[in-house]
Amino acid sequence: MTGLIIAIVVIAIIAIAVFAFLMPRARAKAREREIARQRDEVATAHRERAEDRSARADYAEQQAARERAEAELHETRARMHERGLADDELDMERERLGTADGDAGRGARGDRFASERDERVADERDATVTRDDRV
Repeated sequence: MTGLIIAIVVIAIIAIAVFAFLMPRARAKAREREIARQRDEVATAHRERAEDRSARADYAEQQAARERAEAELHETRARMHERGLADDELDMERERLGTADGDAGRGARGDRFASERDERVADERDATVTRDDRV
């Protein structure tokens, strides 16, 4: 009977020792898995933000290129008018630019350009696709 009690005590001590060594290791591995999951989550969030910012930067570059091209077009037309190469278009250009006599309230480059540009930018902004719609 004493041999049986000693065997039970020895098995209990061995079981306690095994649990004492294995439980902390299991907890450590679980913690490592949690940290790895959090790293992946944060890295993914940063990548999504980077993609969003990159897309916005690309859009801004396109807008800037469009505005530069438009400015160059107006500058070219201005040179043509200064040289007298487009006199046949003067009346049409004055009406289109809002510098005709009936538009005394607006300056030569008055509010019309700002409002046209604002309307165009608003239309393009409304036409853009959000990140949620792309997915």
